[in-house]
Amino acid sequence: MATTLRMRSRPSRRSLAYLGVGRKLIELRLRDTFNQVRMDFPSARQAVLNVIKGARGGELPRLLHWLRTTNDFDKFTYNNDDIILRSIAEDIRHRLPLGAVLNSEHNALQKLHEQTIPTIHVDAFLYDDDCIDSLCEEGKMSRNYCLACGSHQTAPLEFISHSFSLMELKSLYQEVLPDLTGKVLVDVGSRLGAVLFGAYYYSSASQIYGVEMNGDFCQLQEAIISKYRLDDRIKVINADICTQASLLQNADIVVMNNVFEYFLDRSEQARAWKIISQNVRKPGSLLVTVPNLEKSLSELQVDIQLSQWVEAVPVQYDGFLEDGDREALEKIYLYRIL
Repeated sequence: MATTLRMRSRPSRRSLAYLGVGRKLIELRLRDTFNQVRMDFPSARQAVLNVIKGARGGELPRLLHWLRTTNDFDKFTYNNDDIILRSIAEDIRHRLPLGAVLNSEHNALQKLHEQTIPTIHVDAFLYDDDCIDSLCEEGKMSRNYCLACGSHQTAPLEFISHSFSLMELKSLYQEVLPDLTGKVLVDVGSRLGAVLFGAYYYSSASQIYGVEMNGDFCQLQEAIISKYRLDDRIKVINADICTQASLLQNADIVVMNNVFEYFLDRSEQARAWKIISQNVRKPGSLLVTVPNLEKSLSELQVDIQLSQWVEAVPVQYDGFLEDGDREALEKIYLYRIL
């Protein structure tokens, strides 16, 4: 099942220009704050609060909304791995159509057209909120559709993604999963390679495998692996996962992000799940899924006794996450093989 993206309701960069002097003061003060290594957290926090208190009364609600929703401070927290992954995402964007769905993905295209609510594919690894804002401003994308032709009545489009976002990848490898030193990770349906590239930069997994049936996407992943010299740990296999029993049996972590529903019919999905449940059996190994296993299997004719195969592992996330980020992360489920 594809991830539904709940895009944050936030002003575009154009509307942010009208937030007034309060925003500029905060940006300048924060820049000074983060550059002054001698300032401890309580002092920095108080400095920010002082700036907020100094904003004009009429601007304060808009300023607070901007603070809650902006990505403008990301530059203070990016590290080199973030920058490289963003470069990879930009590289892939230039190699794919806007929707990041290929003509060879017949089932995915058909599924999109069958949605009851107008739906478009916006790949979360390739397009963050700033990218989407820019595309909307340029008229290349819209967040809404017209309810009645010629009227001003609109409703939000449903956005779906077949990839994890950069934030989700970072949380997966640095918060959800344990140390992966010496471990073998397998991504089932690796598509653009986001899970593989995230594993390379955000984890110490020694062997990272992507299994992908679509030859076009395998070529794309191989091009990125070659350009960024990732072949010391990443390998892409152009195959049906049902032919990879040995790989599944040796895996320490198996990732399955929206892997089957949009790409296989139900009988093929049932067959794939059966093979996976029979071969992902190493005791203590981990299974990462979106959505949860119960939902993935609920409409399939397949006899898999989950209680005899896996146990759910509770996941705790950073308490300072924004609501949109928390909602996305709560759709990621972790299981331990019994």
